[in-house]
Amino acid sequence: MAPDELKEIKIQLQEQLDEGFIRPSSSPWGCPALFVEKKDREVKGSCGLRPLNAITIKNKYPIPHINILFDRLAGAKIGLLSDKNREEDIPKTAFSTRYGLYEYLVMSFGLTNAPAFFMYMMNSVFMNELDKFVVVFIDDILIYSKNEKEHEEHLRIVLTRLREHKLYAKFSKCAFWLKEVGFLGHILSEKGVAVDPSKVKDVLNWKQPETVTEIRSFLGLAGYYRRFIKDFSKIAKPMTSLTKKNAKFVWGPKCEDGFRELKKLLTTAPVLAQPDVTKPFDVYCDASGQGLGCVLMQEGRVIAYASRQLRKHEANYPTHDLELAAVVHALKIWRHYLLGNTCHIYTDHKSLKYIFTQPELNMRQRRWLELIKDYDLEIHYHPGKANVVADALSRRAHCNVIEARPTARVICWEMDEIEMPTEQLVELYSLIIEPTIKDLLIAKTKTRPGYGPHP
Repeated sequence: MAPDELKEIKIQLQEQLDEGFIRPSSSPWGCPALFVEKKDREVKGSCGLRPLNAITIKNKYPIPHINILFDRLAGAKIGLLSDKNREEDIPKTAFSTRYGLYEYLVMSFGLTNAPAFFMYMMNSVFMNELDKFVVVFIDDILIYSKNEKEHEEHLRIVLTRLREHKLYAKFSKCAFWLKEVGFLGHILSEKGVAVDPSKVKDVLNWKQPETVTEIRSFLGLAGYYRRFIKDFSKIAKPMTSLTKKNAKFVWGPKCEDGFRELKKLLTTAPVLAQPDVTKPFDVYCDASGQGLGCVLMQEGRVIAYASRQLRKHEANYPTHDLELAAVVHALKIWRHYLLGNTCHIYTDHKSLKYIFTQPELNMRQRRWLELIKDYDLEIHYHPGKANVVADALSRRAHCNVIEARPTARVICWEMDEIEMPTEQLVELYSLIIEPTIKDLLIAKTKTRPGYGPHP
């Protein structure tokens, strides 16, 4: 280690000895001491525990899905590890340093079961407050409230609960009374969910992949934000094709175009609306020979995009089954929104309207129909050529990350660039995105040659 690192590790060893977190060890176990730089530039001591993790029986306690957590608004962020290890397990956590062998008396960073155990503990501590005004993700606590008076009371309850269980928060990592907060690579606010620009920098600075491993790493990082990107799987398909077994690695123009397009879309990703489970949902589904695509909306605002490529056997499906597969895909991935709520499914395949009354169905269709019957939904035919909503969505995908919804002026500018018949304009006018937009659109149309006023 460098002299500065030796100095730092000596300081941290003494601090942890004083706190009672570690003790000198004579264990036959041992792993190297490492340094990890935190996002606040602080250097944190850690251990290379991979050999121990490989033989550890895994704790299967569920970690919550982040998209479900995003349905709750946030206000603060705190947390710390401080759980005792069992006496018989303490020697297994031994780590070696220039100054001797030490072992952890408390749960250390890097243990494979640490996230699951801490998730269990935090859920137990805040069981009465979860999903009322508290969201917990491992060592992050978010407190959300409708107004400042409520927030003051909620904050007092959370801090009291932490004190009761002797849990401590590092003050420098706490933030209070926020209108928006960064959480798991996203920005949460009353406007909705947006991509955290600081996290997107890693994607933008990514150099052209030269190996399959680098492609997987890039797609894994970009895919974390796939709910913000319309047709993500379609754009990424040339690159994912290179990751298949026995595929020849040739980075062609299509791969380069998809690589650049994903970077571009991440920098211009829209703000996604927060869902309101008391109101009906709209789901727009489509299928093609390349994949399935869906958009979840509510009151004219996008909540999430979803897409996936066709599996090998699905390429042989007839058009009817592909379109139905897109509906089933949407119901499965957004089950936590749609089950128990009214939803309207829009598809450009007319025969799906009559799926519930068709006398003859194959086994695959019957299986899907059983799943569909669990939902309170109505399927509507929406011709592709008249799908003004989908066209508007694709245009909105290029809005600025801090903009929550289109202004009337922006929509009027976009209207100047779109050529469409009068009846389609009438359909667009019926979408009241904001209380004043409809009137402004009508006023704008009256000044355009070739279009008369609409009632």
